[in-house]
Amino acid sequence: MQTVNYENETSYGNLELLAQQVVEGFITGLHKSPFHGFSVEFAEHRQYNNGDNVKNIDWKLYAKTDKLYSKRFEEETNLRCQFVIDVSSSMYFPEPKNNKLTFAIHATASLMYLLKRQRDAFGLSLFTEEILLNSPAKSTTVHQKYLFTQLEDLLQKPKVNAQTNLSEALHQVADQIHKRSLVIIFSDLFNTQTSEEKTDQFFDALQHLKFNKHEVVVFNVVDRSKEVNFEFENRPHQFIDMETGDTIKVHTNQVKDNYIAAVSTYRQQIALKCAQYKIDLIDADMNVGFYPILQSYLIKRQKMS
Repeated sequence: MQTVNYENETSYGNLELLAQQVVEGFITGLHKSPFHGFSVEFAEHRQYNNGDNVKNIDWKLYAKTDKLYSKRFEEETNLRCQFVIDVSSSMYFPEPKNNKLTFAIHATASLMYLLKRQRDAFGLSLFTEEILLNSPAKSTTVHQKYLFTQLEDLLQKPKVNAQTNLSEALHQVADQIHKRSLVIIFSDLFNTQTSEEKTDQFFDALQHLKFNKHEVVVFNVVDRSKEVNFEFENRPHQFIDMETGDTIKVHTNQVKDNYIAAVSTYRQQIALKCAQYKIDLIDADMNVGFYPILQSYLIKRQKMS
């Protein structure tokens, strides 16, 4: 596997260089593109003529007008992809320069570079409790530079006590982006775990995306050692909620088993729902690094295409 040095790659030039190196590494291992556009899209009605395919007749319109009209479809070969990134305070865990958001940004920049190379369009949505940026999908170099600058700014200016409303963000994205888009989400999904109501709202938002004919991919970005396996020294700790500032003092061995069980149950819920909705869920441990996780995902996607 090619080794890519992605530490401290935070300026636009370096972020672009990083993405270029990563994509070139991917391409050497891929026989064909892992991304493809959707085949056909409704364009307009036209009057039916003898010899036209009767399958394309709009019978509902006929019932209203007593005239025959055919639906005209046009080929749509280019893909539209919307990247949706959780930029709440918890995404800056565990360290200022090596955190879940860094993983998400490096992965997003690399995928954007790959899509740009294929002349596909990509947009970017950033959210905390509200949508902070919702850039439509375009395929120009100017657009790519603008989005890379937005990503670089996130690394330079951490958001303090910024909370999350993932479900509301996804509902807005579902309604605003072009139909039949590929939606790639990067989030730790922790906000959706705080109550059964929030979990249900998250599942409703995923269903909304699928109802609007979007293909959905979720990168569940976590620090597995700490956030899933709760690997802390066996002594009293003070834990701080990065999104609210709330604190709690506990001895790790008194809560570890219950914590692990609760997180495991929740992650199983997410996996089952994603399977039910035919959503691709990627378990993204930031400690593994974005390169091998992206590479594995793209190879899998290529084989399925």
